[in-house]
Amino acid sequence: MKQPNFQKSLIAAAVATLLGSPAALAQQNENTEAQDGKLERIEVTARRTNESLQEVPVSVSAFGEQELEQSGIEDITELQFKMPNTTFQVSRGTNSTLTAYIRGIGQQDPLWGFEPGVGIYIDDVYVARPQGAVLEVLDVQRVEVLRGPQGTLYGKNTIGGAMKYVTRELTGYNEFEIKGTVGSYNQRDLKVSGQTALADNFYVGGAFATLNRDGFGEFVNTGDENYNKELMTGRLNAKWLVSRDVSVKFAADWTEDDSNARGGHRLLPSLLSTEPALDDVFDSYTAMPTDNTVETEGYSATVDWNINDAWAFKSVTAYREGYTDTNIDFDSTVNPVLLVPAIYEDEQTTQEFQLSYGSDRFDFIGGLYFYEGEACGVFGTVLGLLDLTIDNGGCVDTSSAALFGQGTYQLDEQWAVTLGGRYTRDEKDADVYRYTYAGVKFLDRGDYSADPIVVNSDFNTKEDWSKFSPHASIRYQMDPSLMFYASYSNGFKSGGVDMRADVSLNPDAQNPYDPEVVDTFEIGVKSELLDGRLRLNASTFYSDYQDMQVTVQRAIPSGVASQVLNAADSTVKGVEVEGTFAATSSLNFTGSIGYINAEFDEVAFFNPDTQQVEDVSGLWSFANTPELTANLGFNKEFSLASGSLVWSAAVAYRDETQIFEVPSPLDEESYSIANTSVVWYSNSSNWTVGLHAKNVFDEEYRLSGYNFGSTFGENIVTGYYGDPRTVSLSVGYRF
Repeated sequence: MKQPNFQKSLIAAAVATLLGSPAALAQQNENTEAQDGKLERIEVTARRTNESLQEVPVSVSAFGEQELEQSGIEDITELQFKMPNTTFQVSRGTNSTLTAYIRGIGQQDPLWGFEPGVGIYIDDVYVARPQGAVLEVLDVQRVEVLRGPQGTLYGKNTIGGAMKYVTRELTGYNEFEIKGTVGSYNQRDLKVSGQTALADNFYVGGAFATLNRDGFGEFVNTGDENYNKELMTGRLNAKWLVSRDVSVKFAADWTEDDSNARGGHRLLPSLLSTEPALDDVFDSYTAMPTDNTVETEGYSATVDWNINDAWAFKSVTAYREGYTDTNIDFDSTVNPVLLVPAIYEDEQTTQEFQLSYGSDRFDFIGGLYFYEGEACGVFGTVLGLLDLTIDNGGCVDTSSAALFGQGTYQLDEQWAVTLGGRYTRDEKDADVYRYTYAGVKFLDRGDYSADPIVVNSDFNTKEDWSKFSPHASIRYQMDPSLMFYASYSNGFKSGGVDMRADVSLNPDAQNPYDPEVVDTFEIGVKSELLDGRLRLNASTFYSDYQDMQVTVQRAIPSGVASQVLNAADSTVKGVEVEGTFAATSSLNFTGSIGYINAEFDEVAFFNPDTQQVEDVSGLWSFANTPELTANLGFNKEFSLASGSLVWSAAVAYRDETQIFEVPSPLDEESYSIANTSVVWYSNSSNWTVGLHAKNVFDEEYRLSGYNFGSTFGENIVTGYYGDPRTVSLSVGYRF
């Protein structure tokens, strides 16, 4: 079977740079021999309903199952190299905790009880915590990434944007697929999926994967693997067609990650250890066990009822829970200078009711949303050389309810106006404790029973907030292939409580902090040129970012002082261009470019050393927000007697990046990553063989780290790095 021309890639080139002026575009059109390589229509659910990408007045990127397969993408973090102004990375010291930023807004600190700035969704279910949110590509139909505040339809904590992981739809056909992969560092992956019909109106399906790889390095003093992978994940789903107008979907998913906790690479020489410095950034030392477990599971039931030709109702009921038990050696030496064992637990129950209406001129969607969640945790700050341990823990209960609605009215054949809003009420009840003990205490894993020598914090607090998030946009469809839009969106990230609060150092630390708010204005254009062979979308945005929640951790002689304040206001503005060009019926070019200018206007920072509030806006910059991001790629299809062969390659550029708000030795210089793949499809369409090379030139690049400077008698500056060059071979069979 001849494969499609892979036009479903959304991410696109700075095509204007490639092709030049309109005259050059016209010349290219005249000189191209193949005129049948038109781009396919891309449908997205960015506004909670199926729409063409080119008709949605939202900055959104979409990646279909076939594109993910051809690029060899294994998890969602690899998508950051395909989008403008976006950061998806594995958090420091972990294998499956997500650090996500869009347009400068995200979550630096993955501590329990803290809220993300980018909403993660599996189908229509919100995933509240970043632990386990590095989703593997399994049983997926497409991934959509919405940039900019999505507060009206998606609610709180989508202040930067949202990522939607859309799973395969059950069709009732008999399908089975198995794929095995081997590769560098003894990679051994197996994925199995399938579906069938148990009755004319009842379908079932499922998928399972076991993903394993040796470490890129090792803990030299123990022999344990560093940056290894040992993960299992699965999904079961069912669909019941109750009647012609009513269907019920059930879904369950689970993930267990037993990869070792990651060890960092020291950027400064040790003041205490006699072991030699390590040249390989993936090698490390440790003074604690490398055990790590992350478990997540979720269940959902979705009811769809087509009331009549105009009205429809949907109910989404879901439950999710997660558990993390991990160890982090901050100083990465054989000495117990700064060790942190930690346990996180969370659970959430959500219920959403949607009512939608559609007619020739007016479309509307509205509903109610309810969230109940509990996030608990405990971690120890073990200062072995000082013979002290600080235990920090507690729980935060969250109740949230929202009423939302958004409607679009078609004024005439060209003009359409959208208005919407969401009213949210949040309530949080938190208890926090922080105790200092004499001696070394690893949470509750030993027989340590001494009383604390200092009670740093022990309090309960509660607070509630209400917020209305409006949205307005206007769309002008100049002709079927050219659309302009302008929009205003408001979003907010929920307020909360500092779960590390040390009242003995800062009496105000027990006071809840308020939500942070962003107002974004955006102007964009979506176009399809050259008789449908060039898709070129662009937007420019301006964001007023207020009451930013600033989390600062600073080493002091008795431990680590933490604070969260609504301490900052900033301005964020930028430009994004995406495009896809079908040069011929078998050759496509894709790429994107993003520029962002994010500056702090004011930062009121409480200095625990001076006990004064200081404006440090002149010293701070946005974290995880490179000024320039770009990518450029192509895919070429070759017809063979045995089938078809697709060769694809891409290079992605990321500008210099500051890891934290304050400059540090961890900050990363600009770098480029090149990937290439070759995938063969048999004529019968049953067999596929893929050869994938990632980070072809073995670029060394730092993603994150810890920076406590010279404290506790040691230099504590450690970095964590992106994957080195890897090569993998996969063989798949499907029917």
